Amino acid sequence: MLRFRDYSIPKKLTWMNLLVSGTALLLASTGFFAYDLYNFRTSTVRNLGIQAQIIGSNSVSALQFDDPRSAENTLSALRAAPHVMFAEIYAPDGRAFARYRRDGSGSFPPPLPIPAGQTQVYRFQGGQVALVRAITFQGKPVARIYIRSDLRAMNDLGKNFGIIVVTVFLISLLATLWMSSVARLSIAEPIVRLAGTARIVLSEKDYSVRASPAGERNEIAILISTFNEMLAQIQERDAALGQAHDRLEQQVQQRTAQLNAANADLEAFSYSVSHDLRAPLRHISAFSQLLNEEYGSKMDAGAQQHLNRIQSGVKNMGRLIDDLLKMAQIGRKELAWVATDLNDIVKDVLVDLQPECEDRQIDWRIGELFSIACDPGLVKQVFANLLSNAVKYTRKREIAVIEVGQVEEDHASVIFVRDNGAGFDERYAGKLFGVFQRLHRAEDFEGTGVGLSTVQRIVKKHGGAVWAKGEVDKGATFFLTLTAKTSSLATRTEAPKATKAAV
Repeated sequence: MLRFRDYSIPKKLTWMNLLVSGTALLLASTGFFAYDLYNFRTSTVRNLGIQAQIIGSNSVSALQFDDPRSAENTLSALRAAPHVMFAEIYAPDGRAFARYRRDGSGSFPPPLPIPAGQTQVYRFQGGQVALVRAITFQGKPVARIYIRSDLRAMNDLGKNFGIIVVTVFLISLLATLWMSSVARLSIAEPIVRLAGTARIVLSEKDYSVRASPAGERNEIAILISTFNEMLAQIQERDAALGQAHDRLEQQVQQRTAQLNAANADLEAFSYSVSHDLRAPLRHISAFSQLLNEEYGSKMDAGAQQHLNRIQSGVKNMGRLIDDLLKMAQIGRKELAWVATDLNDIVKDVLVDLQPECEDRQIDWRIGELFSIACDPGLVKQVFANLLSNAVKYTRKREIAVIEVGQVEEDHASVIFVRDNGAGFDERYAGKLFGVFQRLHRAEDFEGTGVGLSTVQRIVKKHGGAVWAKGEVDKGATFFLTLTAKTSSLATRTEAPKATKAAV
């Protein structure tokens, strides 16, 4: 069954009018009936008391002359009161002096005692009212009059009152229904039409429809007018949004075409770098090597030094071309998301770095890392760059200490690579990840300045972040986070356990 608050507005108005009018009528009827009942009981007792006083006064002579027949004749006058059932006169000594019964038979309870200081007492019981009144003559009690009356008049009053209440209630019901229909036409129907229009707008997304005006000048008419104005504004904004969307689509297509052209140019540039630039470098390298082999013994020290610089520059240029190509490929390459154990990647990188670590004493402290969904090839390049930098910048240490592990920060696992090498001035930490940005001289540490920029691109492509902390001549620590593409693929291992390996 629907609750009242789920009813429609017309039904709510009808029920509210019925409840209000019915409640008001019920309360009014109850009040009037209680008032009439109280007045009826009061008037009944008053009338019986008057009748008892009249009978007693007319029976004084009969009591003085001990004439019961005359007293009974006086009581017979009660036949004019159809509701009086029984009446009796008692002498001062308590004996019954005269009696009247309407139907000539039946028994009645004995009279009520009159308390001291009172002249009359009454009681309603068994659908009847009994009254006893003391009669005095010249200040002396001469008799008691006992009268009993039925309450048929009160029952008739209740029936008549009930008929009147039902009649009034039916008339009020009809009037309420008529008023509800009028209220529905002037109040509910416009709101219902407005709700229907809103339902159409919501379901069909058609902002061109309008609610029918109420034809009146009241709050509902203002509401409908405001609703229609709101629809008109939404329609205008929707049209403007559609036009903006079309323009945006055109711009996206233009930008896509430009991006495709830029990618094509980048592919051509990469091809040019890979083929056109390498050929001259190979020629320079080959001829400088031939020159060194054939005429090296005839050159003085200065010329030999210049030739060595040429060969070193060719090697550096080759590494720079390789690094630039790798960095360009990272932006175009789609990530291959694979559930990967980072511990295996670190082990593979350590194997690749083995030739660079020969004849060096390095204390490797490798902790347990977690598994995550990532592109294993690119992530391996991240660790390769970071660990090769750690090996390079600890070259001047008698015992190099390189540590790999993870810590928990802000409910996220952060990987770190720490070394005790040359370090850097933390004021210039923002330049570390820029292309060709170097904080050390090439004479001290070789490099192209592209490796850390490549690391940053790979980490950002995985939705993570990378940053660094360090101090000059006291080492550096690089931190990075990786965001898993699918959280269900990422699993946490136990807390890091440091292991040591000397290479």
